[in-house]
Amino acid sequence: MTAAIEAAGLVKRYKQVTALDGLDLYVPEGTVLGLLGPNGAGKTTAVSILATLLRPDAGWARVAGADVVHAPGRVRRRIGLSGQFAAVDENLTGFENLDMIGRLYHLDRAAARSRARALLERFDLAAAADRPVKTYSGGMRRRLDLAGAIVAEPPVLFLDEPTTGLDPRSRTEMWGVIRALVGKGTTLLLTTQYLEEADQLADDIVVIDQGREIAHGSADELKARLGGERIELTVTTLEAVAPTRGILARFCGGEERVKGRARTLSAPISGGPATFRELLQEVEAAGIGVYDVGMRRPTLDDVFLTLTGHTAQRSEDAEAEEVAQ
Repeated sequence: MTAAIEAAGLVKRYKQVTALDGLDLYVPEGTVLGLLGPNGAGKTTAVSILATLLRPDAGWARVAGADVVHAPGRVRRRIGLSGQFAAVDENLTGFENLDMIGRLYHLDRAAARSRARALLERFDLAAAADRPVKTYSGGMRRRLDLAGAIVAEPPVLFLDEPTTGLDPRSRTEMWGVIRALVGKGTTLLLTTQYLEEADQLADDIVVIDQGREIAHGSADELKARLGGERIELTVTTLEAVAPTRGILARFCGGEERVKGRARTLSAPISGGPATFRELLQEVEAAGIGVYDVGMRRPTLDDVFLTLTGHTAQRSEDAEAEEVAQ
């Protein structure tokens, strides 16, 4: 398949901090790549290079067939970008924001106005079109920002943590908007801290930490590396932790796979409800008091604990990315 986005050996340094350390990417046309990682992993730096906002210190990248260093103008004409924070003018109305963006893309007056109205309708903002953006909710601002990124109907779209800070309902609505865009053939690179979001939207996922790729595959493949679903169990006493750990270890393939904090333990298990019931029966037979128990899907912290031995904490690289913005 033809690549819409490809990069090899991307490196970016800020003084003593290496934000990207030899990152490779390949995104076929019409697909979605999820770039997954914690704050400071290098996600925003990677997007900034691909969108020609930063120059790499080493390596190369092409977007829609154009080199990001040698032909930045060609790249910019073929991409849309929605950053972590909505880049909209709060004093203008929603319509005025999109109309202005259309004119900046050299659409004539009639075309810019028509495009603005069509996008406001498409993003469920028509009723608020003539209100100042400062009266919009966070979810409405994010939708307006995304609408602005596609005014010129770019073939390649970069979304940098598009749902950060949104409530669950707004996040679900945003996922629907993104799916509709991809359904029309847009190639998308999506950065996120949420494995669930990448699972919902991405055809392929690259997990990065400290500017390097640490895992690559589909959502199902990443979950398989974590053992699929996890059981999380909170016991009533600290004395019950050790025997509970032993029971969990027998079900998950070893004590090293059991994670814990205070009276709460978690471990990956397979087999679904049948295994869940069998494990609880053993816990009950051992006379262990349970305060809370449940099954859950893997989280980003589970990915990072498994792949790197640490959770998705903010790192020094986050400071570097903030400097770049």
